[in-house]
Formats: sequence, structure tokens, C-alpha cells
Amino acid sequence: MTEPIPDGKHHRFELSHQHFLLDGTPFQIRSGEMHPARIPHEYWLHRIRMAKAMGLNTIAIYLMWNFLESEPGIFDLTTGRRDFARFIQLCQQEGMWVYLRPGPYVCGEWDMGGLPPYLLRDPTIRVRTKDDKRYMDAVARYMDAVAPRLAPLMVSRGGPILMVQIENEYASFGHDLDYLLRLRAMWQQRGIEGPFSIADGLAEIQKTHTYVPGAALGLDGDTDFAAAQLIAGEAPVWQGEGYPGWITHWGDLDFARGNFTGTLRKLLAEGRSFNMYVVHGGTNFGFTAGGNAHNDYSGFEPVITSYDYGAPINERGEATADYHAFRKLMAAHVPHALPAPPAAPPTVHFDEVYAKPFACIWDNLPMPARQVEKPNPNEMLFAQDHGMVIYRKTLSTGGMLHIEGLRDYGTVFSEGKYLDYLSRVEKPGLHAMQHVDVPPPANGAGAILDILVDSFGHVNFGQAMYDFKGIVGAVTLDGEELKDWQAFPFPLDEAYVTGLPPMTATSSIRPGMFFKAIIELDKLGDCYIDMSAWDKGYLWVNGQLLGRYWRIGPQQRLYCPASWLAHGRNELLVFDMHRVSATPISCSDRLQG
Repeated sequence: MTEPIPDGKHHRFELSHQHFLLDGTPFQIRSGEMHPARIPHEYWLHRIRMAKAMGLNTIAIYLMWNFLESEPGIFDLTTGRRDFARFIQLCQQEGMWVYLRPGPYVCGEWDMGGLPPYLLRDPTIRVRTKDDKRYMDAVARYMDAVAPRLAPLMVSRGGPILMVQIENEYASFGHDLDYLLRLRAMWQQRGIEGPFSIADGLAEIQKTHTYVPGAALGLDGDTDFAAAQLIAGEAPVWQGEGYPGWITHWGDLDFARGNFTGTLRKLLAEGRSFNMYVVHGGTNFGFTAGGNAHNDYSGFEPVITSYDYGAPINERGEATADYHAFRKLMAAHVPHALPAPPAAPPTVHFDEVYAKPFACIWDNLPMPARQVEKPNPNEMLFAQDHGMVIYRKTLSTGGMLHIEGLRDYGTVFSEGKYLDYLSRVEKPGLHAMQHVDVPPPANGAGAILDILVDSFGHVNFGQAMYDFKGIVGAVTLDGEELKDWQAFPFPLDEAYVTGLPPMTATSSIRPGMFFKAIIELDKLGDCYIDMSAWDKGYLWVNGQLLGRYWRIGPQQRLYCPASWLAHGRNELLVFDMHRVSATPISCSDRLQG
């Protein structure tokens, strides 16, 4: 006996009699989530096959809007990790159905929950509401771009997509059911006919009454299906997100883990449909990691670069102990023998190298500076979504410097001398001081004050979605607000990094430096690059930004896929906010231990 698979023929997927029905027959969705944007595209097929071999029949995916539209109207839907249509076609090729979660908001511990940070360039915009035309016009532009690639892949047209989620966890943000109904109608107008689902916490949806009539009701981390069925009526209730692991933030004591075995056993015994979030997490490459905060913007916790998540398939595609336990449970419940899991990709090792100073940002200030009355966010000053900014002012006196609304980490200098750092993040290993003592100028001409501000990802969940970066409040010296600043943008994008001139004999040697090392490889494989000897910054490999590192951990090693390496010469480029001398970089084959 076998299960139905996406075979290129038209099928009918319905929500009826509290069940999922495929061609009129009850169908159990055994889904595992993974995100094409977090997986090197060369490994997409491997990860899909791993999920299939574990006993799943469906892959759930997010589309991250801001990964596809970098600037208003500028879309890339076809290169590398952005080619979501190819990923969906690979799922079909491997006999796997697809549960599509296209946003526009997804959360996902992703920068701004998938919404484009360019929206913040207008400080008055309101997101996730039908009542702001600017936001809804941007949503419509996104849907216009992706819908033509999705519509042919719907199950009713011979594709593998069974169902489409309307936004994500809206009840944790708002209470306007009409907003969700508007999004559903917009998809339908573009040929995405459904069926549709929502996913939320049970308590939140009971409170806000934002269930979309006729949609499948996915419970996030909850198994009170009876209570949810009272809301959903004849539509099916399922576990829209079941958590085998969890999020890890910078400064956490250890990597988060989960215990999903008992829940999975219960779901299988009851024949319940579920979506395991995540079966494989992958990596928050580049600037893509998000952050969490309280609704008043306090308690900011940025997400680490790794999205291993404690998932049954780890960051580089290896089967964990949970994988084998889950596979054993599912093998006892599916009507066919499971295929053997594919082997994990090979690893490679390089000997420890020292990265030496290469360039200094202080020698590469973009000119002319932007003149501003007071520091403003990166997004508004420079249309800059990520990276760093320097705020500069000449002081005629010293005193206690206080920065209101520092987002998210700043180093302070007077006359080129490093004084101290300030951090929005409050975690063990960081001092809690929220001011810096600035010495009086050594001469009557005054002293140049520089504040170098680095940003983490924008908040991805809750009410704190307007997470402007840079300095968003007043800067005071002994209680008096400082005005009339110069501001210098450092986007740390490809154009800036590749254009860096190397240091000369007269270059500055002070915190805020780039370092370079060369490694030689005679074979290729995955590896983890160990940055435990460093402080805080970014790592590029052959021009590809792996992501952030930070001494407070728990992550000290960054995953580098084989496809980002080359036979022979490989260049490692580091930007560190504190280091000024050559520092070692080593290699490992695992995230930790």
C-alpha cells in the first residue's frame, strides 16, 4: 500500500468534515518545515530526501518577502536560494507535497519577520494593516511578483502545493479579521485559489477572534484540538507548528533544545496532521537573522547566525538522535517502507590560520558626511537596511555621555581613542553600564567624538516591528542634548567590502578593522569556522557573508557550505569591532563540542 504523491495530475484538496481530503479521501499531512532561503541551493535535494526518509510526506516552506525584493520593485526570484519555484518542483520530483507559507509576514526569526526593512524609510508607515495604503500597495506588488510562479504549482493544476497560509500568527499582533480576509482575497485574485490555513496560538485566537472562516486552523505548539474545533467548525484543526527544538539568542547559556517525542507519538496515534517546525533549520546567512523584544522595545534578543534550532536534521544536514527516534515512530505508522536516509555531505578541514589587519574603516569614511541636527536611524538617513553607521561630533568639553535608543551596539571614541562600548542587549558577559565617561579635550580646539553603531536584525515578532536601527533617541553629555552631527554610512554590502583599499604605513590602528587570511584547500567539503578567539563582528568567505559572530556565544563557529569554498586559494575576511592585531581562526566539523 502506498500514499498518494504529487504526480503531475490535477488533484482536489479540500477542507471538509473536520478533515483534510485529497480526492475525497481523508489525508494525513505529516509535514516538516525547511526554508529554501536558509539552505545552500546545492543541498536542497539532500534536505528534502532526508525529510522523506524520516517518514514525512509534506514540506512546509516560508517565502521571505524581503529576501526576494531588495528595493521597491526590484525582485530576484531565480538565483540561488531565491528560486523558490525550483525548490517546490524538487519537492514534487521527490514525491513530497508542499504546504506554502508565503507571508507577507512570516516571523520565522528572520529579519523583520520577512517584511522589507525599506518600509521603515517612511517613519509614519503602519505594517500588517489593511488601513495603510502604502503598506498594502507594497504587499500587492509582492503578490504580483510571486503569484505567477506559484499558481501553476497548486495541486488543482498538477503541482504539489496543497494549501496556502494567510500571513502567520496574526493574533499575536492584531485583531482585525478583515485584514486577513483582504489578504486571502488578494491571493485569490491572483490565481491562488486555496484552500487556505491560518496558524496561531490557541489562547491568542480565542482572545482576538481572528479565525478566518473555512480555513484550516493550525495550532502553534498546542494539542487542545477539541477547544480549537469549537472555533473552526467543520474545517480541520491540526498542529500547524510542533517544536522539536527552539530559538537560540546571542548570550543564551546554551543552544536551545526540545523534546518532541511524546507529542509526535500522540499525533501519530490519533492520526492527526502536523507540521514539525522545523525539521531542518539551516542558517541565517548574511544579515537575515531577526530579533525578539518586548512590545515596548526593551528586552531585545537578537537571534544567532545558526538556525540549527535543535532540529532532527542539523544545520549541515546530518541526522541527529531525534531524527532516528522520529523515523522509528513514523515507520510504524506509515503504509510503506521508508527509504534509507542519504549520507551527510562530506567535511573538510584546514589548519589554524592568523587573520592579519587588512583595512580600517576610519581610513575609508564615505564622503561627504551627512549633516544632521541629531542622530537618526540608518533607514531614514541613508536608506540603509543593515550594517553600521558612524555618528561624529566635535566636543568642547568632557562629561558623561548617554545615548537614548542605541540600536544595537556601539563603540565610543574620543580623538581616535577607544573609550568603551554600549549594548542594547543585556546578557551575561556584557557590562550593564549605559553611559560612557568622555575625557575633556586635551587642547582648546575640541575633541572629535565618534560613535560606531552596529545593528542586529530587525525585531521579527510582536508589536515592536518598527525597530529602526542606529541611534533613535537623544544623545546627551551631562544631561544636555548634543546636536549638529555628521553621519557616515557603512552598509557592509558587497560593493563596500570588495572596494576596500588595503592599509598603508600611515593607516589607523584602532578598533574598527578588517582582517584577512588565506586558506588553501585541495578538496572541498562543509566546515565550521571557529571564531572563538574573536570579539564581535562579521565573517566573509570568498566574498560571501556567512553572518555574525560574538564572543558572548553560545555560537562560536559559523557554518560554511562546500559550495562557498574553492579548490586552492580561499579568502577569509573578518570585520571585528574590537580587535586590532592578528588573531587565529580555526576549523571544526560541528557547531559545538
